Amino acid sequence: MGQQQMLLIVFGIIIVGLAVIMGISLFHSNSMDAKRNNVINESVNLSSMAQRYYVRPVETGGGGKSFIGWQIPPELLFTENGHYSATVSSSQVVILGTGNEVVTGADSVRIKTTVYPKDYKIEPLN
Repeated sequence: MGQQQMLLIVFGIIIVGLAVIMGISLFHSNSMDAKRNNVINESVNLSSMAQRYYVRPVETGGGGKSFIGWQIPPELLFTENGHYSATVSSSQVVILGTGNEVVTGADSVRIKTTVYPKDYKIEPLN
């Protein structure tokens, strides 16, 4: 085999190796975004539940313009996407969502959602 053929084979192997590395990197990035979006979607759902509780009168099982008494429903504390906890005060609820799957090293996706009577704020923690 000639020197030129060997050089072409080496270049071919390098190009294939770089393509595989780029593919793995893109897959990891998309996987992380998908996991973060799943936790955010469930946090938004919980935010909506808390806001419904806030506006509902006490007589019908709501908070009567207060978040005090709202809890995450037991079936939504642990889901296939993550687990959630809430800190409740009269004027806001802070929901912490942690993804079930480890994304990088020992890090799981973590999302903090602060719920107010008329809106909410989502903050990725990592």
